[in-house]
Amino acid sequence: MPVGVVLRKSPGVTKWAKFAWRAVCILPGADPADWKLLRTDGDVSDYHVTTVPLTIYRTDTEAYVHGLAANVPCVYVICRETSDPAKPLEVVMVTASPYEAQDYSDNGEDIVEKVMMTPQVHAWIASYVDEHHEEEAFVKRRRDKHREHKQDGIGDARISQTTDVYRAPRRAGSEPAQ
Repeated sequence: MPVGVVLRKSPGVTKWAKFAWRAVCILPGADPADWKLLRTDGDVSDYHVTTVPLTIYRTDTEAYVHGLAANVPCVYVICRETSDPAKPLEVVMVTASPYEAQDYSDNGEDIVEKVMMTPQVHAWIASYVDEHHEEEAFVKRRRDKHREHKQDGIGDARISQTTDVYRAPRRAGSEPAQ
């Protein structure tokens, strides 16, 4: 589904940042755009920055179920800073998976913005999940009895060692205390 991304430019709150940018909404089914000014209210401006595809995958339905069950279902806009002052952010992607958004936020280079999901997108994802999601039963992994090794305190049997591996190390040339 093509999704337009709207970023808001507002005055910065510190002397080091002249402006603050944040994603404020998405526009499902939007036409292509390239930093189109939508509205201005004083020092605050909203831009339709770009339109990117929102792609959902059958293997990620567990993440979508988690995201749809939130108090406020959201999509995540992933942006990167650029060196162009006219276009300071590049929208990398939009995802409905909170797990994928977490992966992008972990790298420290990307900006991940949480944006409320529109009713159209919510209905589209919910119908996809209803059709494709399959609950997986939790299966606890059990140890293999034949692979368990007896602990005798000497350590790995493949290494020749006649003393206990948990003894205190000694310095070379030092005699044990009597």
